[in-house]
Amino acid sequence: MKKLQLNLNSLLFLMGITIFGLSSCASPQKLIEEGDYDKALQIALKKLAGKKNKKAKHVLALQDAFVKATAADLRKADRLKAEGRPENWERIYDLYANIRRRQETIEPLLPLVDEDGVQAEFRFVRTDELEMEAKDKAVDYYYNDSKKLIALGQAGNKGAARRAFGQLERINRFYRDYKDKDQLMAMAHELGRTYILFSMRNNAPVVLPSDFEKAILSMNVRDLESHWQVYHTTKQLDLEYDYAVIMNITNIEVTPSLMKEREYREEKEIKDGFEYVLDENGNVMKDSLGNDIKVDRYVQIQAWVLEVFQQKMANVNGQLEFYDIRTNELLDRKVLAANAIFENYASTFEGDRRALSKQSKRRIGNRPLPFPTNEALLYDAAQSLKPQIKSKLVSTRLLRE
Repeated sequence: MKKLQLNLNSLLFLMGITIFGLSSCASPQKLIEEGDYDKALQIALKKLAGKKNKKAKHVLALQDAFVKATAADLRKADRLKAEGRPENWERIYDLYANIRRRQETIEPLLPLVDEDGVQAEFRFVRTDELEMEAKDKAVDYYYNDSKKLIALGQAGNKGAARRAFGQLERINRFYRDYKDKDQLMAMAHELGRTYILFSMRNNAPVVLPSDFEKAILSMNVRDLESHWQVYHTTKQLDLEYDYAVIMNITNIEVTPSLMKEREYREEKEIKDGFEYVLDENGNVMKDSLGNDIKVDRYVQIQAWVLEVFQQKMANVNGQLEFYDIRTNELLDRKVLAANAIFENYASTFEGDRRALSKQSKRRIGNRPLPFPTNEALLYDAAQSLKPQIKSKLVSTRLLRE
């Protein structure tokens, strides 16, 4: 009975899979009714491929889907032509190319005869001239439109120059070499680029070491660049910049060298051997096996630590300022701060080393170090400031416009 129940469950499972498969695969006829002609054509082709006796309903579905798909594409193409908009020509080309690819898919099956001996009829459209006309008119539109946009770019409209570049890129789909396309693309690219000059200004009430500015300006800006953005840290006289980004240092502080001494005690209870358990008469007690009873002996140990702590810090505060060079307008300002910290612990001890904590053990044996110079600390602060600057530059959208 149990085996019979198992077989019945398996049968129901298989039936469920079969029903799910049938329901998830719509018939070509159903897809034609829904207007999905190309999907209906694909399914009909799969049902006919490799079959010696081709079912009439599948052949009829293929023929019906083909006729309706072709008619639909031709209607769309005629409607787009009637609109008279030159930007439609690439879409018109795609419709004609779709008709051609559909015909190329059907062609290997011809002549197509069903199991009843009836031959299907497929009327092909000659698309060569239609495609060529649409392609040439699309390219002509993109080329002429790009020249108009480049003229706007020459008047200072970078967005127009970038659109011109995009229009010329579309021509590559049809022709790799077309008139002076490559020269126009180079011109549009140059006109559409945004040039950004990065510099540093010290408005802090102290003099900065020269290495600080060098460290900031040595920042690698090449990895910030994109197809349309170019960064410079040295001004080129023959170039007109669009934006200036200034790292304006507003405050610098270097703390005095600090050295502190402190003494502290550490203690710990540790196991130190064992001792015998004695009875009330002073005799060693025995366990049930006759062995002497012993217990661990604990002792308290101590160590005295002399610690020397050294510290010196440099703090740098500033603002990253974004200017439109053409109008000298301040567009944005972002507050930045960085610091560099020198710290050192040096310790000696007396007493039992085992009493020391892990932290104290790490510091034992260290020696006091020479304090870094103000210049060295400020240089370290500059190094920690650079990634903050780059992060702000990346996140500022106006530089990408």
